[in-house]
Order: sequence, then C-alpha cells, then structure tokens
Amino acid sequence: MKSVRILSLLLLLLPLASAHAQVGEYRNDITFGVTGGYVMNRVSFNPTVKKTWKEGESVGLTFRYTCEKYFSAICAIQAELNYANMGWKEDIEPEYSTDTYYRDMRYIQLPIFARLSWGREYNGLLFGFMIGPQISYCFDETEHYSDPWEGQKRPNNVTAQYGKAVENRFEYGLAGGLSLELSTKRAGRFILEGKYYYGLSDIFGNSKRDPFGRSANGAILISAGYLFDIVRTKGL
Repeated sequence: MKSVRILSLLLLLLPLASAHAQVGEYRNDITFGVTGGYVMNRVSFNPTVKKTWKEGESVGLTFRYTCEKYFSAICAIQAELNYANMGWKEDIEPEYSTDTYYRDMRYIQLPIFARLSWGREYNGLLFGFMIGPQISYCFDETEHYSDPWEGQKRPNNVTAQYGKAVENRFEYGLAGGLSLELSTKRAGRFILEGKYYYGLSDIFGNSKRDPFGRSANGAILISAGYLFDIVRTKGL
C-alpha cells in the first residue's frame, strides 16, 4: 500500500535527522514533561455515516532530544506517550429519527515527531513545527445509545456500525502540528500545541465482504504542558 510506504520512509528519515546533527551547532539537550488536552475526533466512513466532531480528553508524557541548531532552526526528535479518548458522534437528522449515538474509543498513542523550532532556546519564546508517524492501540470502547432507540431509520440505510466492535485495534497514521513554547531560566518550559492526526488504517475490516471500505480516525488535538530540561548543552 502507498500509505505503508510513506510511513516506512518517515521512520527511516528520523534516524538520519539525528545523524545529520554534526553539521550545525552541536546540541545534546534532553527535555521531559507532561501534557493534557482536548481532542475532537471523527471517523471517515465509506459508505458515508453522517457525523460531527466528538469531544474527548488527552493526557500524556513528552520526551524531546535536541541535537542541533542549524542556522536559526533548532532540530529535535520528540516522542510522546499519550492516552486519548477518541471515537465519533453521529449527526442523525430529526426528520429520520430521534436517536442519538456516539462511541468512545480509548487509545494509547505513540507519535514520533521530527521537530523544527525558531526563537530563543533558553529564556524566551519558541515557535515550532512537527511532523511524523503515529502508532496507536485501542484498549477499550463504549457505545452510547439514546433511550428509546430505533437504530434503523437513516438517510442512506447504513447501520452496520451499531454493535460492531473495533476489529483492528492497532492503528497507524501521520500526525503534525504547531507549537508555542515559553522557556524560563528556573521555572521550566510551558508549551501550547495544536496537532492534526490522519489515520492511514481502518478500525473495521475493509475487504469486499465487509460493510465498510474505509473507517479511519481523524483528530484535532489542542494541548498544554509543562516540560523541564534534564540535560542542557554546556556553556549555554
């Protein structure tokens, strides 16, 4: 699959970014911290299920290794370990049914970003851009049905998703975003991030015998966090 080749290429490029670290000004900084945020997620279905953004929460750990300052760009690799409540919420038109439905899908996520930032490394503002692959595991899910529940009257007659458990619990995709970071001499680093995740795999089977040819997550994450330097390049 083309999406698998793209993901594999990104994974290969990440070590090369570290190997290239000798070209600019050497850095050997390690930063660690915690984040918490707000997730808006929906699942892209084919055939279409009419839906809207479902809200959820996210908490996690962030580890960053800064390897180089190349001209004005500060180059780093950032790995995260996050919990995120994802899923989807259906937009059922009242003229068809009074049903309401949404599903919570709880994930452990591991994104690995190539990160570039500009600004003051220490005691100032940094603006950052990041992009990279993400793998996830759905360890739990809960369906929420209205009472009463009809479950049949839909404009395109697509109802196979109801009561259907997630079949592909391991997931992969691409994530990227922007960040604004305030670094201080003694109080650590305060960070605000906005990211988008695009799922390349499907939560349900997608063979010709399956009801859905496409069922992939797409999420917007807004988070804030606190990080502190464990190792800082000497002399700075």
